[in-house]
Amino acid sequence: MDQPVYKRVLLKLSGEALMGERSFGIDYGTVHGIAMEIKEVVQMGTQVGVVVGAGNILRGGEANAQGMERTSADYMGMLGTVINSLALQSALEKLDVTTRVQTAIEMKEVAEPFIQRRAIRHLEKGRVVIFAAGTGNPYFTTDTAASLRAMEINADVIMKATKVDGVYDKDPVGNDSARKFNRISYTDVLTRDLKVMDATAISLCRDNGLLIIVFNLLQAGNIKKVICGHPIGTKVDN
Repeated sequence: MDQPVYKRVLLKLSGEALMGERSFGIDYGTVHGIAMEIKEVVQMGTQVGVVVGAGNILRGGEANAQGMERTSADYMGMLGTVINSLALQSALEKLDVTTRVQTAIEMKEVAEPFIQRRAIRHLEKGRVVIFAAGTGNPYFTTDTAASLRAMEINADVIMKATKVDGVYDKDPVGNDSARKFNRISYTDVLTRDLKVMDATAISLCRDNGLLIIVFNLLQAGNIKKVICGHPIGTKVDN
């Protein structure tokens, strides 16, 4: 029987991961499937924190490019992450997985404020903690928020869930010559400008020696496989 090799993980989900086959919004069947996989690893004893993006609702950078003031656009994106986090919380709790949403922007009627020690205590009690509203600051992505929260909760690894099975030297969609890396350094990711996570997030992980594993979320069971140390995806480290 597989055993987890990571005690505490930070799972980074894009907002698009919640869309399923839809072009916008939330597909609740897809969210349920993700919740089922999270439940399985929680039952194995792994402590799970989650950061969800908001690309299925609104991207601050794109809204800014269309003429919206950047700070307002970014705050709207942060609110989008709260919507996604509450959807994931609902799916998890329907599966009897105790969950807490903590937000970087206080909204006490729907979630707890982010408090590092409280978040760690929840994890120690086996609760899934979903970190919403990014870092609470404009100009910072949810990738950076994931790196920051992973550091604050002393996670063993950031699990970056994507639509492809790892990091490639070029976009694998439509490029048969694209080469996948099984392992790559933070510095190579930055110098090659590979779109793994944004540069701030990668630099933060590099400076603190935090392992990143990039893997395909669309393949059922991959969350468990990563946590059990199966050689899938791409490892980004020193």
